[in-house]
Amino acid sequence: MTSQIRVTNTLSRQTEDFVPVSGNEVSMYVCGPTVQSPPHLGHGRAAVAFDMIRRYLVYRGYEVSFVRNITDVEDKIIAAAAETGETTEELSVRVARMFAEAYDGLAVLEPDVEPKATEHITEMLEMIERLIDRGLAYPTENGDVYYSVRTLESYGRLSGQDVDEMRAGTREIVGDLKHDPVDFALWKAAKPGEPSWDSRWGPGRPGWHIECSAMAQRYLGETFDIHGGGTDLIFPHHENEIAQSEGANGVTFAKYWLHNGMVNLGGEKMSKSTGHLIDLLEAVDRYGGASVRLFYLRAHYRSPLEFSEALIDEARTSLRRISGLLERVDYSSHDAEPEVIAAFIEKMDDDFNTPDALGVAFDTVREANRRLDAGESAGSLAAAVAEMIDVLGVHVEGTEDDLSEIGATVKALATGLGVDPAAEPAETLDRLLERRSVARAERDFETSDRIRDELAALGIGIEDGSDGSKWHRR
Repeated sequence: MTSQIRVTNTLSRQTEDFVPVSGNEVSMYVCGPTVQSPPHLGHGRAAVAFDMIRRYLVYRGYEVSFVRNITDVEDKIIAAAAETGETTEELSVRVARMFAEAYDGLAVLEPDVEPKATEHITEMLEMIERLIDRGLAYPTENGDVYYSVRTLESYGRLSGQDVDEMRAGTREIVGDLKHDPVDFALWKAAKPGEPSWDSRWGPGRPGWHIECSAMAQRYLGETFDIHGGGTDLIFPHHENEIAQSEGANGVTFAKYWLHNGMVNLGGEKMSKSTGHLIDLLEAVDRYGGASVRLFYLRAHYRSPLEFSEALIDEARTSLRRISGLLERVDYSSHDAEPEVIAAFIEKMDDDFNTPDALGVAFDTVREANRRLDAGESAGSLAAAVAEMIDVLGVHVEGTEDDLSEIGATVKALATGLGVDPAAEPAETLDRLLERRSVARAERDFETSDRIRDELAALGIGIEDGSDGSKWHRR
């Protein structure tokens, strides 16, 4: 590796050299969805951000073990199931399928392990018992178990929370059996109609925070490299994970804490609880998964991102620029331009700076098109573009979706010229080029010029060569 990857660690609030715990192996845990309702654009942003980081680490030669959980038992799931009339299992399975479909549409790779909380109750109970044995947690007479926050002097170092300030802002609840209002639940005693499991404190279910602590340890060990999630999880979820895991094991939980920014709509964070959101599956279907993914990547993963139709349109236009170049030149036999790749790596090594890395890619697209227009070779530049977007997980192989908006116009042009249009716009364009070739051979320049000019107005360029004519998007 020629340069050093640096990451911004939420825990230290500094940008640090990335040095894995174990040589060339990287262990990575990302908080996955709580499957209470369909995914929205904010969920897609988190999935793409850490998929990008994973892909880049693999590209840089690391062996990555990637774990992303599914929270399938939690207060919100129980409440949502009561509203829909489903069991919590039926609801969680149905919604988990929606997340999987959305992630697939965004070209998010499947995790190496995708544990479900309900399948790891044993590990959670074992961790809770260790916390009680070490004097860091306590059961109550009704069967609840709480973590005693004040027993951990370092509590709050991730989020910057002050325990005394937390205490001052907490309302006393009559009948609450907590020793301190800031303590949080590790185990919740069973209530009628709720899912439950047996424990030494009676039937109940786990608190949300203990789930990730137990699953991360189960698959990555007591200490691992990267823990990821949205900034909305820093407190209390991730803060409490640290308290549980380090309290139970006495060692560092995660070395680097990385957090993606929120997606905003009209200046407000997208949220399931408020209903202020855009459905992710609908967005992928409407705009195309590659466009939505590029929309995310055009902002730094740590920055907040405001959704707008204009930004999605910019992403779609950018995709056409990339695909237009890659269709215009055969780069398969060329090696990627080393200087371009070096510039890309420099940007990505700087805390996965995708906006600047994409800037390198689009500058390269521009230069490649300039060379082609001048009759020069651009194979190595196109190969570099293909390599960069592949690392970022931006897939532009399929052109039909991008041509759909001009499909009706292309069909009308073909019909007007007596050309039988095909089902797909790309094939209709091929037939129009064949018609143009016949017209040129017959010296029917009016028809050949008409085809050229009308396609140019649609953003389709034509290149004539010794091996025939080819079309490309401008």
